[in-house]
Amino acid sequence: MAITAKDVKELRDMTGAGMMDAKKALTETGGEIEAAVDWLRAKGLSKAAKKSGRTAAEGLIGVAAKPGVGVAVEINSETDFVARNAEFQAMVAGIAKTALETGDLGALLNADLDGKSVADTVTAKVATIGENMSVRRMVRVEADHVATYIHNAAADGMGNIGVLVGIDGGDAEGALAIGKQVAMHVAATSPASLDRDDLDPALVEREKQVLTEQARESGKPEAVIEKMISGRMNKFFQEVCLLKQAFVINPDLTVEKAVAEAGPYKVTGFARVQVGEGIEKAEEDFAAEVAKTMGG
Repeated sequence: MAITAKDVKELRDMTGAGMMDAKKALTETGGEIEAAVDWLRAKGLSKAAKKSGRTAAEGLIGVAAKPGVGVAVEINSETDFVARNAEFQAMVAGIAKTALETGDLGALLNADLDGKSVADTVTAKVATIGENMSVRRMVRVEADHVATYIHNAAADGMGNIGVLVGIDGGDAEGALAIGKQVAMHVAATSPASLDRDDLDPALVEREKQVLTEQARESGKPEAVIEKMISGRMNKFFQEVCLLKQAFVINPDLTVEKAVAEAGPYKVTGFARVQVGEGIEKAEEDFAAEVAKTMGG
């Protein structure tokens, strides 16, 4: 597979690796980006622990909640200027409120909003504001109590990052108080799952393979390597599983213990939605930057 300048830049953006290291990683892995990320990590050349979505789209995350249900909806626009527009923000608030009564994105787009479907409401707003926009996704969390948090709020109930945290047990006031703290924690740490049993098995296996390669690079005996892998996998679970993470408000406690100490509460689910996650922005011309290296 031919390795292009675009491949090199993408890998550098994902890992923070140097240009020559990125080129070598792609060469060693036949141009496969994900394999190249793992190769760089195994060699200790990647500055990123995992691939993060490349945020490129503008817009807002709108959140809404009622007893037992919380929703977060991403509505994209072309520019941040429109995202700050009061007319656009009023639409976001209306769509988020409507989402509380629907089960998924398809139902939301067909749901009524002031006499029109949500899809038609967005189409009409495109015509009046003059910029393309879309309802990209919706997430829903159900629990006894659902706490919400908006990071970088542009207006009430909307901003750049929206978080929902489901809490079971106890009274609403106490559950929502600790739930709000956990939601702020989620916004800051972006956990991959609630607990280790909820992690994608493919992600766990991939991490284990990388850590195994790292351990073998040390040249230590196999028995020592097995202990190293076990310890590092436990650390991995503590870093990516919400309940096992050190609580940002009190790092002496895990999130799970902090919630339990707050009362008869249990975190049963969460969602974190950030504007533009995974949408790739049209790149500027960068060929000149790497042409010399690619020819080397």
